Amino acid sequence: MLNHRSSRILLPVRMNFVFITLVIALTLHFIPMGSFYAIPDFVALVLAFWCVREPLRVGMGTAFILGVVVDVAHGAVMGQHATAYVLLAYASIIMSRRLLWFAPTAQALHMAPLFLMTQIVMLVIRLLVGGRFPGWEYFFSSFTTAVLWVPVHYLLLLPQMRPIDRDDNRPI
Repeated sequence: MLNHRSSRILLPVRMNFVFITLVIALTLHFIPMGSFYAIPDFVALVLAFWCVREPLRVGMGTAFILGVVVDVAHGAVMGQHATAYVLLAYASIIMSRRLLWFAPTAQALHMAPLFLMTQIVMLVIRLLVGGRFPGWEYFFSSFTTAVLWVPVHYLLLLPQMRPIDRDDNRPI
């Protein structure tokens, strides 16, 4: 059942790479897309990925800072994204040990409810301060974010992959 696991050993992740990927996710999040609802939440995706892969280094503090930056940049209700991202980070960290046993496609299925929860939290906060309900298509973003989990998984792990060539003098 665990035949999806690679025999490759991953190198330790460099924190500057994590920082760069989070900045790229923020940059992609700030690109104006109009009223198209199926745009994935790149910040939530990359944040959740690093919370699953590196829960001791990327956590709720990082999520709060990213959420405040997104709130300020979008002019959204202050704390809307911050609260949602902190809850996403917490849930991702709680599930991280279990998620790593699954293939990336199964991980995406496990992460879809978390991305949906993130959007529900943002919507509830927006509605509490007098916003309008944007319609059911608002929730499409959580599913496109979950679909992108698999390619982002391989893309973000690529720098950590050890070369395949084997050294006969080393036991690993």
